[in-house]
Amino acid sequence: MSPQPGVYYGPDEDDNTKWLERYFLAGDFVTGTGFGVQVVLWSTCVTYLWKERRRSWKTLFLIGYLCLLLAVQFIFCIVQARTVQVVYVENRNYPGGPWQYFLDTQFLAINVIFDATLFIGTFLCDLLVLWRCHIIWAASGRGLAYAVISLPAIILVASFVLGTLWTLQASHPGLSLYSKEPLAFGTAYFTLSLSVNIILTALILVRLLMYRRTHLAHLPPGHAKHYLSLANLIVESAALYSVFAIMFLVSYALNKPINQIWLGTAQSAQQVASYLIIYRVINGTAWTKEAMETQTLNTVELRATSSSRPRKSTGTSDVQLTTDFTVSQDFAQKDEGGE
Repeated sequence: MSPQPGVYYGPDEDDNTKWLERYFLAGDFVTGTGFGVQVVLWSTCVTYLWKERRRSWKTLFLIGYLCLLLAVQFIFCIVQARTVQVVYVENRNYPGGPWQYFLDTQFLAINVIFDATLFIGTFLCDLLVLWRCHIIWAASGRGLAYAVISLPAIILVASFVLGTLWTLQASHPGLSLYSKEPLAFGTAYFTLSLSVNIILTALILVRLLMYRRTHLAHLPPGHAKHYLSLANLIVESAALYSVFAIMFLVSYALNKPINQIWLGTAQSAQQVASYLIIYRVINGTAWTKEAMETQTLNTVELRATSSSRPRKSTGTSDVQLTTDFTVSQDFAQKDEGGE
């Protein structure tokens, strides 16, 4: 029997529920795609770090961190896929529909693991951005660096407490992510987590822009832009995650169905941003205290030397070449003396 034109074969749920289900399935696809990108970045980072594992304990620590981050994300993807199967295949005829089954069974292990891995992964990535902020500000002094990250660190601890409460509340029988109390805890938790990222992003951008301004005052604009481009600033500050996190938080607080899309996108974007930061660290292009101090000194010395001797050329190619070589050496030596 072929489908009859004009006959409705869809579910009997209201439009809001149907949109939630559509976006829930789309969010699962986004999560899977993001995980594929993460596996590629993880393989690149771990392969390089494994070759350098004997150099310092920090290398082994980064390998352990990356493995933990991937393991948490892998479990998250598994329970996400399993939830779709349980909801839409094994309990298709549940009274109220598959989405109602999902809301009524948040106490099941797969749903508790879903919330817990989402929370743990977010916390691990927040810690990484906090560490990067400290490293970048440490060029101005460790005391100042600790003072700068003190407020974000306190907020991060508060978000950890709220995230734990949110996970526990959302997994109670009869409650769900969209029940009144879990929604309140979840909104507060994601607000604090997002606040940490926005504050850290702003602090990192301010420090790097200050450094960029110093270099623009002493070097040709093309040189400073090469090492402090917009793309580099976005990667170093993890701004990629903040953009999508804002979209998720607003849609989640307003209880809009599209929050399912932004949840998967923001979660993947945060992981990708973390891998990109680590990739820059191991690739020698991330900013460290030693690299920033050394380059600033070389910049001043180079300008003084160039201005004190006669110029035989009409361009700036000789200064550009010397500076690029010096900076490249600094980056190559970063792992031996950098943090």
